[in-house]
Amino acid sequence: MIEYNIALPEDVKFIIETIENAGFEAYAVGGCVRDSLLGRSPDDWDITTSAKPTEVKELFRRTVDTGIQHGTVTVMLKEKGYEVTTYRIDGEYEDSRHPKQVEFTPNLKEDLARRDFTINAMAYNERDGIVDEFGGMDDLAKGIIRAVGFAESRFGEDALRIFRAFRFAAVLNFDIAEDTLLAARKLAPTLERISAERINIELTKLLMSDNPDHIIRLYENGITAVMLPEFDRCMKTVQNNPHHCYNVGEHIAHSMKALKAEETEDKDELRILRFALLLHDMGKPETKTTDKLGIDHFYGHEIIGEKIAVDVLKRLKSDNNTIDRVRRLVRWHDTRPETTEKSVRKSVNNVGEDIYPMLLKFHRADIAAQSDYKREEKIDIENRIEQIYHDIIERGDCISLKMLSVNGGDLIAAGMKPGKELGEVLKGLLELVLEDPSCNEKEILLRKVKEIRG
Repeated sequence: MIEYNIALPEDVKFIIETIENAGFEAYAVGGCVRDSLLGRSPDDWDITTSAKPTEVKELFRRTVDTGIQHGTVTVMLKEKGYEVTTYRIDGEYEDSRHPKQVEFTPNLKEDLARRDFTINAMAYNERDGIVDEFGGMDDLAKGIIRAVGFAESRFGEDALRIFRAFRFAAVLNFDIAEDTLLAARKLAPTLERISAERINIELTKLLMSDNPDHIIRLYENGITAVMLPEFDRCMKTVQNNPHHCYNVGEHIAHSMKALKAEETEDKDELRILRFALLLHDMGKPETKTTDKLGIDHFYGHEIIGEKIAVDVLKRLKSDNNTIDRVRRLVRWHDTRPETTEKSVRKSVNNVGEDIYPMLLKFHRADIAAQSDYKREEKIDIENRIEQIYHDIIERGDCISLKMLSVNGGDLIAAGMKPGKELGEVLKGLLELVLEDPSCNEKEILLRKVKEIRG
């Protein structure tokens, strides 16, 4: 059994004590209890209570009716919100997400019984300690994700719980109980009812965990067949090539695992890189060819992969900034510059200076998921490219139009008319400067414009 010492935040204590002093029950509940027991810092603290929503509203000065039809009121303290939900029993679910109606109950156990997994069905307050009606503490100790009650019923109420089981298993590095796993596999097709936005949230959390390679478990249990069929095709595409030791899908999974969270600047960078690694070889099934020696090749897979990446991310309702950065990483992931300053400058310009450091990290994760064939040589090349890149940045070499010493206004002042030609001339000047940074002086560039235009 897990020993525990849960430290409730002062605001949470205040809310619970205020409700209790009014004659009602109140507990911290769900993920905050689970994470506290695991020694993790909870992101949010949710509270469950026997008080009705109207009664909760009367006890606090500032509240927001965030989900009052389902019993939830948000109590605002010091500009922070805490969801307080009345004990309830859910009626029949009609959309694989929301019950048709809810019935309030004075019984905490009945409220806990409607929750998804045993590890999320525990409550705590300082008066009663842990309330664990379904063996959540035991499952935490054993490292098991288990549905509360009958697994098929829980998944039938909200199909997203199927995906959440695997997401929790990845985040916590837990196993899934056999009955829960069988039910998830059986009901996996019902995930098609779930909105793309909700799928995206769970997929992102899985990819950002320490075990993004659990994507293979989703494949093995029929889940990617519904929400990411492109990955299934990758799992069925063998790579008979000396550079590879895994099929395409396995390589993708291992590359995501190879990119460690501590190697990235922040969570957003980790998210973009993990998504790019997930999608980077999606073009391989379509471009696979086999030569006379039986060696597989995937010419142009990065171009096809760019289109697939955009299609997948749009389907998942990702924002445009995410789509753009992932798209560019996929497009250029298989193109290495020569180990010269000129070549690296051009590479930075092609890829984009905003994501080039991310591409360098991407390359190392990609190599780590390949075979040992020429690995030391590949790493040496990456080291040289990275050093050249840092030298270029430190010197302040021009690597984009915005760093050019002339702009459209300068060319117009020199006699050019606005239009397509002006843009083409600027691009030509940039090419010149990428070749030789010493040319990035206004007088030199304006003289070149005169030479170009005769």
